[in-house]
Amino acid sequence: MEPIIQKILVIGGNGFVGSAVCRTALARGMQVASVSPSGKPWQTPKGHTPSWVHKVEWHHGDALKPETYAHLLPGVTAVVHTIGTLFEKSGYKSAVKDGSVPRLVSDVAANAAGAWSANPLESEEKRREGSYALINRDTALTVCEAFINSKPAEMKLVGPRAFIYLSAEDCGRPVIPAGYIETKREAEAAIERMTNDSNPNYRGVYIRPSLIYHPHFRPIISPIAALLDFSATIHARAPAGLPTPAAVLRTLGGFLPRPARPDLTPDSPLHALARSLTIPPIHVDHVAEAICIAADNARADVRGPYGVEQMRELIGWHQKGKGQQTQAEAHA
Repeated sequence: MEPIIQKILVIGGNGFVGSAVCRTALARGMQVASVSPSGKPWQTPKGHTPSWVHKVEWHHGDALKPETYAHLLPGVTAVVHTIGTLFEKSGYKSAVKDGSVPRLVSDVAANAAGAWSANPLESEEKRREGSYALINRDTALTVCEAFINSKPAEMKLVGPRAFIYLSAEDCGRPVIPAGYIETKREAEAAIERMTNDSNPNYRGVYIRPSLIYHPHFRPIISPIAALLDFSATIHARAPAGLPTPAAVLRTLGGFLPRPARPDLTPDSPLHALARSLTIPPIHVDHVAEAICIAADNARADVRGPYGVEQMRELIGWHQKGKGQQTQAEAHA
């Protein structure tokens, strides 16, 4: 039986995670198309254009306007939604891209302190621009609905078409406002309703990374990632019963009031902070690899939420590590 020719559509393919997905999908033999507001091909932070970029179809489109990309949907076997924002109405992305520590610290502090509260004089449309609800939730639901309503072109399918949503682990509060993870969970729930068992031709996959890093493309994040990885390692090796920082935070969190949205954030910000100390950061290429495996039309078994540990299992990260260790021991 001949393998099917798979093609994925990446919403936000010229972004940090989206570009990694495009590159990884091509390496796995998939065809790739990208939709973004600019429609421009991805470039490295230094303005270089790698050879793989020319193999991607780059399209201009607005995730909230299906008419700008609906013609692409019948011909794809999976859709990957990668756009989102950590902070509302913030310039943190340009600060990270430019490697500006002062600007990044300023934006994070301002958002954590709630400095970007809504202006009562702004119109409803203006207030929604750059909001968590619009970017993290509504864009995903609009794309998902358009995908499900599209009629697949004549192609060999061995399983349901996948809609893969880049979500997140709940380990950012209180530094990252609760609205970020709340809208992520709202999107997951709504997508699941659209792709559940009553619609067997589609499946939803929710990728939940922790801090995503790349030492060359996001060097400003690398020190933070190194510290969090060290913390996760120390916590994992700590003897049972030892009062670790994460354990202390969870204990203190038990005394805090119940969250306003327990269905979306079931525990306190201190519990989330504790998770940031125990869940290791993840390389963007590992996130992309997990997404591409999930996008494989033959992997009907991959559905639902995938946290860092589940992503590592999906890509065989532990086996790779054991294989490298065995080789090192053989050469010792």
